[in-house]
Amino acid sequence: MSEQTLLPDDWDVPDSFRQRLGTEIGRQRLMVADQQLLLVLHAPPAANDNTRKGRLFWRDVLGEWSSSEPSEGSQTIQSHLENYEAVIDELDRLEDAATTADRYFQILERLMPLERSSIHLYEVLQEARKECPECREIIDFRDRAYVIKRTAELLLAATRNSMKLIVVRRSEEHAKASHKMAVAAHRLNILAAFFFPIITVTAILGLDMPRVLQIVGIQLTPDTAAKVVPLMFIVLVLCCMGIGWQLMRLINRPPRKR
Repeated sequence: MSEQTLLPDDWDVPDSFRQRLGTEIGRQRLMVADQQLLLVLHAPPAANDNTRKGRLFWRDVLGEWSSSEPSEGSQTIQSHLENYEAVIDELDRLEDAATTADRYFQILERLMPLERSSIHLYEVLQEARKECPECREIIDFRDRAYVIKRTAELLLAATRNSMKLIVVRRSEEHAKASHKMAVAAHRLNILAAFFFPIITVTAILGLDMPRVLQIVGIQLTPDTAAKVVPLMFIVLVLCCMGIGWQLMRLINRPPRKR
């Protein structure tokens, strides 16, 4: 490889190709000069890959293909297209097996750059088709690239829709769970409101009614206390339950319309 260009040194290409191609691959594009074609393409990108691996395909005046990859002849571009097809098939299988939003997100990380690259691949081959309308193999390459591009677009749309559906389902499940928790909390609040007066009175006065009467200065004989204390206890409990019932109604009362 030359130090000034990515083109192999043994390629007898027009000087304009070497002048226009620097040390970085750049975008996918087509170069035409002296009835020769140079396709600057990208290998299938990986997820979170900020750099693109370039692949160069040169068609000379005689219609022979050369590649910066090991293969030779028209098989070079066919192998390039097969790489894209293999990656898309793999992602398609992963999409079928995915069941969580995280899995779909991982697929999207690989699929989005692949879809963009396949679009540019098709555009380059379509431009090459216009430059060499009589070349049947370029037509086949272009048509095959279109299928790759369209498949990637459909797979990307399907993956996004599936991930959105998963997210919506999860949101609905969370909403139902939150509603159940809110209902349970409301019921607990009602129970707390009902028993709050009893608990409060018990905490303040206790359940030893004779002692409570002594504290407030009421002295009862044992016989009288045996008759009065149970009655007072029942009255106290009923009063507390009545207050608790009013608190329950207050909690359940709908808000007033403004």
